[in-house]
Amino acid sequence: MNFLRHDGKRRVVVTGGGMLSSLGRSWETAFENLKACKNRISYMPEWERFTKMNTRLAAPYTEELPTYPRKKIRGMGRVALLSLVATEDALKVAGLLSETGDVIEELKNGRTGIAYGTCMGSLDAVNALATMMTTGDTSKFDSQTYIKAMPQTNACNLSVFYQIRGRMIITDTACTSGSQAVGYGYEAIADGRQDMMICGGAEELSAPNAAIFDTLGQASFKNQTPEATPRCFDKDRDGLVIGEGAGTLILEDLEHAVKRGAKIFCEVAGFATNSDGFHITSPNYYTQGICMEMALANANLTTDDIAYINAHGTATYYGDISETTAVYNVFKRPVPVSSTKSYVGHLLGACGAVESWVTINMMNEGWFHPNVNLDNLDPQCAPLGYITGQGMEINCDYVMSNNFAFGGINTSLIFKKWKE
Repeated sequence: MNFLRHDGKRRVVVTGGGMLSSLGRSWETAFENLKACKNRISYMPEWERFTKMNTRLAAPYTEELPTYPRKKIRGMGRVALLSLVATEDALKVAGLLSETGDVIEELKNGRTGIAYGTCMGSLDAVNALATMMTTGDTSKFDSQTYIKAMPQTNACNLSVFYQIRGRMIITDTACTSGSQAVGYGYEAIADGRQDMMICGGAEELSAPNAAIFDTLGQASFKNQTPEATPRCFDKDRDGLVIGEGAGTLILEDLEHAVKRGAKIFCEVAGFATNSDGFHITSPNYYTQGICMEMALANANLTTDDIAYINAHGTATYYGDISETTAVYNVFKRPVPVSSTKSYVGHLLGACGAVESWVTINMMNEGWFHPNVNLDNLDPQCAPLGYITGQGMEINCDYVMSNNFAFGGINTSLIFKKWKE
């Protein structure tokens, strides 16, 4: 077996994964819900008090979170707890937790690192800090408030909880937080700096996150018909819906994984990230396309090798047009495309990691979910192979997952089916 890539760097594989979203917690549950071809969007009656906000829609994670010793999680708000559960599941799948739930000693030797992100820390903690400025009252925060509020709360808390002593990479880049974490983890292993990386992103549900997009006119307010939105690529789309969740992938040097007998889900074949240098909130199809081309070059592939793309697919007016134009300009063919956001909404800092895990598993299942609510394709969207109906069966070797974020940040990941 060749343990090196075409460029002489180490090959990187995925040996575990975990995710929480409105699709559920396990892949088996998520797969069942994806096959139902119905979204997981809910009306949020508790948001009625926000009278100036139009949207009342979201996709919360509603299952009860596991309990942990208070001393070990006292610095964790909900977003860090979501990342903890996803990571615990991923470590179990990877065979890196003992029967008692402790990490194996090898994870503590400095050769395992963490790359993890979010858009922001827990809003309750952020609010407690802000209350001091608006009222002068400091009674609502304590020694752990900042730990819960800080943007690096997920990575730092995971590092302490699991005693991880390797490299820490913080990816707080809005909607590319999760995908950049996976990509930077891949690079750290490929370059020989780490043997394993815990990579992912998480986002807790909050009304302010919805309000951010609402004020920009990019949030859906089909409040009476949550089952009918978001409508990615559809001419009647009216914006995105905020979701909640977390996703964690365990990345590992191929030789290391083989030696310990790990199950391999796929190989990370390529990654690229770049910036538009154009506008804080408006996308740029030109630099988005360059990012995909860079990922293909990193993987030493051509566009013909990619059988499916998991699109960022936010269901925003300009976002869908820009992304599809970028894809068509690069691929020059109707490559099959669908957006997981049409099921679970926009998971913000978690979307890249969750969508990567969904894409990897769909590749292994040989079935790719449709775009929910895509009834009338917007003629301004490029002519791609938009998956509809009951999904599409594709036996393929390579898939791509793309994400784009405020700030003009682009990411593209390529996964290769594992064959012994």
